[in-house]
Amino acid sequence: MSESEENNNMTSQAQALVLEEMDQPSSVEVRFDTPASAKHNPNDNPIDNPIDEEQKYRASAYALIAALLRSAPDQEMLDRLDGLSQETTADGDDLLLAMSTLALSAKIHTPMAIDDEFHNLFIGLGKGEVVPYGSWYLTGFLMEKPLSDLRDDLARLGYERNTSVAEPEDHIAALCEVVSLMIAEGADLSVQNSFFQSHMVNWVDQFFGDLSKAKSAVFYKAVARFGAAFIALENEYFSMQT
Repeated sequence: MSESEENNNMTSQAQALVLEEMDQPSSVEVRFDTPASAKHNPNDNPIDNPIDEEQKYRASAYALIAALLRSAPDQEMLDRLDGLSQETTADGDDLLLAMSTLALSAKIHTPMAIDDEFHNLFIGLGKGEVVPYGSWYLTGFLMEKPLSDLRDDLARLGYERNTSVAEPEDHIAALCEVVSLMIAEGADLSVQNSFFQSHMVNWVDQFFGDLSKAKSAVFYKAVARFGAAFIALENEYFSMQT
């Protein structure tokens, strides 16, 4: 088997494991409501659209990252993450190794400990150790022009912020949810790529790097590794489509 075929086979294993264990995690909530003028037929469920396994994997991975960065996981989520485990320990594949590390971390940590970690990382006393907003990374301030540009694009794509959500739309979890929804709804790859390039690629690598190095990061160090590996794979994926 050639190196290329071996890498493709390992990636397929990762896809199958994520699909089996994490397809549409129960803790994921839709953060954006489609305006009435752009709603689908009520009989059309975007998740039931006939997208292929590769696209289901991508949507599931984005949804998983969103779920883990929106709130601390409960025991059910940790149990599902643990299911990704030891079969993924293939040498030389960053995503598979990151998945294995995340599974092991989920196995050895409790929801209470991770909740404390989440609070220290993202909330803190006034501000957490890591600020998960695009505007912060791009301008040094919250709710600046990058957020305004994002809101314009979301409106053009037919998404609105759910009124029950307090965070600005440039939160990393919200952005991952949007891409997950676009994939599940069968949005054209050029549309997905444009959103990814405009609102994510220019800061998410730094975010995951900061998260991995944060003083309080233990479980979330593994989340950061998985997120960074998946975003790197997405970069490659989109570059091959152009």
